[in-house]
Amino acid sequence: MLIYALQIAFLLMALSLMLNIWRLFRGPDLPDRILALDTIYINSLALLILFGIWHHTMFYFEAAVLIAMLGFIGTVAAAKFLLRGDIIE
Repeated sequence: MLIYALQIAFLLMALSLMLNIWRLFRGPDLPDRILALDTIYINSLALLILFGIWHHTMFYFEAAVLIAMLGFIGTVAAAKFLLRGDIIE
């Protein structure tokens, strides 16, 4: 039963990732593109966690934590650049 749930989750996360990549290239404004990048890294985290469950290993969970930290920092930097025009004051 877990196998079927993982397969459905893989399919839905991959579909969501493709739609976010489409929004990244098609987005009308810069905030829309930044939001798409933020959602892309969240979807990639979900895919890494699903791979970790699938392969019964902790390596994917460690990679997901690292990507989460870097993605958060990137999102904050992009938002600060949009608001102030400069990242480092």
